[in-house]
Amino acid sequence: MNRSKPRRKRGVVLTSEGLAKFQEAKSEAEFEENSGNRYTLEALSNRTGLAIDTLMKVFHSKVKVDKQTLRCCFRTFNLDLKKSDYYYPEPEIEEIEESDPTKLSLKQKPEFPEGQVPLDSIFYVEQPWIESECCRAILQPGALLRIKAPRRMGKTSLMARVLHQATKLGYRTVPLSFQLAERGVFQDLDKFLQWFCASVGLGLQLPNRVGDYWDDLFGNKISCKMYFESYLLAQTEQPLVLGLDDVDRLFQYPELADEFFGLLRTWHEEAKNRDIWKRLRLVVLHSTEVYIPLSVNKSPFNVGIPIEISPFTSEQVLDLARRHGLDWLEEQAEQLMVLVGGNAYLVRVALYHIWRQEVTLEQLLHKSFTSAREIYGEHLRQQSLHLKQYPELVKAFEKVITTLKPVELDLVQAFKLQSMGLVHLQGNHATPSCQLYAQYFRNYA
Repeated sequence: MNRSKPRRKRGVVLTSEGLAKFQEAKSEAEFEENSGNRYTLEALSNRTGLAIDTLMKVFHSKVKVDKQTLRCCFRTFNLDLKKSDYYYPEPEIEEIEESDPTKLSLKQKPEFPEGQVPLDSIFYVEQPWIESECCRAILQPGALLRIKAPRRMGKTSLMARVLHQATKLGYRTVPLSFQLAERGVFQDLDKFLQWFCASVGLGLQLPNRVGDYWDDLFGNKISCKMYFESYLLAQTEQPLVLGLDDVDRLFQYPELADEFFGLLRTWHEEAKNRDIWKRLRLVVLHSTEVYIPLSVNKSPFNVGIPIEISPFTSEQVLDLARRHGLDWLEEQAEQLMVLVGGNAYLVRVALYHIWRQEVTLEQLLHKSFTSAREIYGEHLRQQSLHLKQYPELVKAFEKVITTLKPVELDLVQAFKLQSMGLVHLQGNHATPSCQLYAQYFRNYA
């Protein structure tokens, strides 16, 4: 006779009693500390350190949040979270019969990790402090938010959630990736700025009127500024959150980068004096440290709010494994971490193939490395091809993977290898980011 495992418990919801208790404590605080005025969601976000979207889930009292979130809310108003204050709704993972793992039933099937994680995906790993910091930042007039992490570490997924939150607040939002621009656009500043203006307008569903604002007498930077000031920002008094992805593509064109980044810095400074520029909020995503010379007074990379996305922890890997319906222990999560580090993409690829029963964790960890090369084959080949475009990087990485101690590298080489996710850096001393890359490039690349 098959025995069923108990249902897993993930996510909690406030009971009516818990919600009433929380609301009462909040009302008392509003009376005593806020002259009786209700706290806005923005004020509550600042007070609790939680994202506005998360707070809305708490107040809705039907959408699941983690228990730590409720503890944080209660603690803010000097309350203790008790068992009677919350309950576990229906779990996302149904009962699993021990004798038949193929009967695993998820309410949402795992998707192959490719590009941005969908907004409604249960496989997106939240980083509450980072998301809260980002959402608070875009509330500030003229905000400049800089998000840095190696490729495929979740920058675009995080930006999508920041823009989604901004949309819910009634802001206009435009995501723009510089990977969409053809190479020729980067050869000329005038052409690039016209492409940039037209692309933002397209994202706002506005007609292209670049020709009406471009004036050779004033030059391309003033023309670009006027296009934003008199057209794009003037359409409404609502803030515009502009998400710029893959901006480090501009590092290959130092002169253009110096002029464009200087322009962004100027707009950020304009917001201190002029209301029209307070409407613009910039979210800038890049994979590596800035390794081109930029004037200290023109660079946007030394102002604003810096955010660095960290690799997954073993606890996050374990949580994500369970979202995939895998009945893992901490030891198994730690074993996967040894192979792929906390690289978000590599972790999700492994869990996806293990969920599909195409490979086991034991096979991935096997010394022969065969199974790991099978599921990561295409990615590893892409990394190898990209690396081989830069012979100096090949030599630098060879040093890193054949030396037991951290290797001191030229700073630019170190930053480029870090942007590919191949190394961890302490200063300009590099170590392999994970066993997978070290073993592959030592033996197969």
